[in-house]
Amino acid sequence: MTTSLSQLIANPSCMDDYDPNSMPVTKAREYIRQFLTPVRDTETVALRQSLGRILAQDILSPANVPNYDNSAMDGYAFNADDLTGQLPLHLKVVGSAFAGKAFSGNLASGECIRIMTGGMLPAQTNTVVIQEKVKVLDDVIELTDMPKRGANVRYAGEDLAIGQIVLTKGHLMQAADLGLIASLGIANVNVYRPLKVAFFSTGDELVSVDQPLQSGQVYDSNRYTLFGMLTRLGVELIDLGAIPDQPEVLEQVLLNAARQADAIITSGGVSVGEADYMKQLLEKHGQVLFWKIGMKPGRPLAYGKVGNAHYFGLPGNPVAVMVTFYQFVREALMRLMGQHDVPTLPLFTVPCASPIKKLTGRTEFQRGIVFTDTDGALKVKTTGPQGSAILSSMSLANCFIVLDEQVGNIEVGSLVQVQMLNGFT
Repeated sequence: MTTSLSQLIANPSCMDDYDPNSMPVTKAREYIRQFLTPVRDTETVALRQSLGRILAQDILSPANVPNYDNSAMDGYAFNADDLTGQLPLHLKVVGSAFAGKAFSGNLASGECIRIMTGGMLPAQTNTVVIQEKVKVLDDVIELTDMPKRGANVRYAGEDLAIGQIVLTKGHLMQAADLGLIASLGIANVNVYRPLKVAFFSTGDELVSVDQPLQSGQVYDSNRYTLFGMLTRLGVELIDLGAIPDQPEVLEQVLLNAARQADAIITSGGVSVGEADYMKQLLEKHGQVLFWKIGMKPGRPLAYGKVGNAHYFGLPGNPVAVMVTFYQFVREALMRLMGQHDVPTLPLFTVPCASPIKKLTGRTEFQRGIVFTDTDGALKVKTTGPQGSAILSSMSLANCFIVLDEQVGNIEVGSLVQVQMLNGFT
């Protein structure tokens, strides 16, 4: 039986190894996955507008692709079953076929046609010899090397057969998919509606970028990084601004977000600071789990629901916001969008070109640069100082250097796992 979110909050012991004060990264991902409920509303859009959207139903092929037998090469089409005797053999050329312009006559034994790539094969032919393999003598070709029967032929339905599932429900539409669906003559597709995501920052110290800073204040950068990461996911954004640490205002904004959105993301306010009112409001209005993740950066993390909206409470430090988004929120939002084949972020191993100091017992996501060394081998180095407030470390990085709980200090030349940032959706 599946444990509900409210059951876990009321009775944490109902799930084995559940420890909110020491939550491993992988375990937190697993818990979040259990409670995600994707959107179900759908809409029909023009094919070009489906890029980046999630299919709400299977797409079936309405025809064979290709829809006729055709030549894969420029050459000559003939019936290999008619050819007997010793090489060289001679065939009379009685016509031609081009892509979009078929040969309209009939072929007798010992005859062939000139055919271009994509040209339809006449019913009497079954093989194509490429033009480089024949000698042309006026209206006759000479074969000195006999191709196999069926050579250089693309058969009807070889790519897709009528009724075959082309793309499945829950598939994320990409550039190649547009061409694939267009090749079937399909102009409109059924997709899930865009996910609505509300986000805001919390803290009295936050100032809008167009305002002068006073003593003790900082510019609100988190909403801008969240905007960028969310925009790349193709969700519908609801930016609710930077909210001061005033319980009444925070409560109004939180409830407003829950009414409008499928998911809410906040930065700051989910730790145990004296002015962190968000935790109290979430306990009052939602079903929210508060975790201390065994990771750096990004230890405090909250996940749950406020009303019908899924809630993700991220740390306040700028780098921690980005790391926790990529490690937890990105995948969760893609699943909420209805995508069934959400790829896990791939890891691969390369030698480390810089030493790294690290304590065991937690997972660290160091910002790194994968580069090609002078010997042509891939290596990785850190971007430099790794403080969770140093946002420049994310701008410089093209990867995370992922060091799990068992890993300690890293020496130059040691193999480490990296997770590429380029290509993240």
